[in-house]
Amino acid sequence: MKGVLFLCTGNSCRSQMAEGFARRLAPEGVEVHSAGIEPVGVNPRARIVMDEVGIDIGEQRSKDLDAVPLDRIDTLVTLCGDAAERCPTFSGEVERLHWPLRDPAHAQGQEAQVLQAFREVRDGIAARVRSLFPQASL
Repeated sequence: MKGVLFLCTGNSCRSQMAEGFARRLAPEGVEVHSAGIEPVGVNPRARIVMDEVGIDIGEQRSKDLDAVPLDRIDTLVTLCGDAAERCPTFSGEVERLHWPLRDPAHAQGQEAQVLQAFREVRDGIAARVRSLFPQASL
């Protein structure tokens, strides 16, 4: 793998968390990116739950596909149906994976309940990113 892109609609939660885990786990030399079809900014709750597991995504920013070197991507992971359907075409061989995880930004309830929804999605993403880089450990 030379480059991985985590793609979601807003690039605010799921793809940001995936990027954070992958930056920690990817072997040296693997480029890690996230982007959104319609980026809306990084959700502060994503930062909170990633801090809980020792991964700081505070310097990451929400970006669109124009900010990603698509010619260096050989693994594309979509994290929502919208991104999977509206995915760009890539030249060359690109492995496409789809991780259909619910968007924690839509969670409702008291703050503790909303944060729990973010944690559940975070943990699901962590397990999937570990499967991309099985030799690494958190």
